[in-house]
Amino acid sequence: MRALASIESQTLQPAEIIVVDDGSTDETRALIAEHYPNVLYQYQANAGVSAARNKGVKLAKGDWIAFLDSDDQWLGNKLQCQVEALACAKGYRIVHCDEVWIRGGVRVNKPERYKTRQGRIYEYALSVCAISPSSVVLEKSLFNEVGGFDESLPACEDYDLWLKICASYPVLACSEALLVRYGGHTDQLSTAMWGLDQYRVKALHNMLQSDQFKHALTQSEQEMTVSILREKLAILIQGAGKRDNQLVIDSARAMIDQLPQEE
Repeated sequence: MRALASIESQTLQPAEIIVVDDGSTDETRALIAEHYPNVLYQYQANAGVSAARNKGVKLAKGDWIAFLDSDDQWLGNKLQCQVEALACAKGYRIVHCDEVWIRGGVRVNKPERYKTRQGRIYEYALSVCAISPSSVVLEKSLFNEVGGFDESLPACEDYDLWLKICASYPVLACSEALLVRYGGHTDQLSTAMWGLDQYRVKALHNMLQSDQFKHALTQSEQEMTVSILREKLAILIQGAGKRDNQLVIDSARAMIDQLPQEE
């Protein structure tokens, strides 16, 4: 309930609050009905985070949307700062913000590669997930324009979305930390890195196969995309070899064969 409490504490209140319950078996429905009667609660059989977020957007009536994952927390002036930033910087369709990281109950410093950036940040979005879902305010029409979250991706769905958006539009950023992100121990992601790379590979491959997004990239950005994809395919092949997963190896090698030849 920390996430909902942080929404209620906002200096600028959202027009509506929507909770999509992705198949929980706890007392979420009853707790929301008791403590947050103004929240629109929607239950769905477990279909994953992408389906849940997409459903929330479909239910939203407003022109602008913001996401908040259940384990994150907005600071009190988050929405107000971002709305004011958008009003001062005409033409932007998305704004994100800096964030505080809590890992295993301890505040940690973000690595430099996760620095909050603005402008055309596609090249930075290639290497890392450059934007946190809980940090953004964006136009609903922009979200729909790029196809929303890819429900075929069980992970890295946010990486995929930001690639599509950053290929098409500049991003506005608030340098102030307006979000607290909670996570486990810092070594958890590295443990699952090989598994995550298969979904990043799919996202990168989709960028190069899509006329809508590939043509939005400069020649240099296309070349960077190919280069990063080659790197991740090599990691995927190495990991699959250790796991005797010939199917993944064959698929990755076939994808490499389809890429432009290196000069």
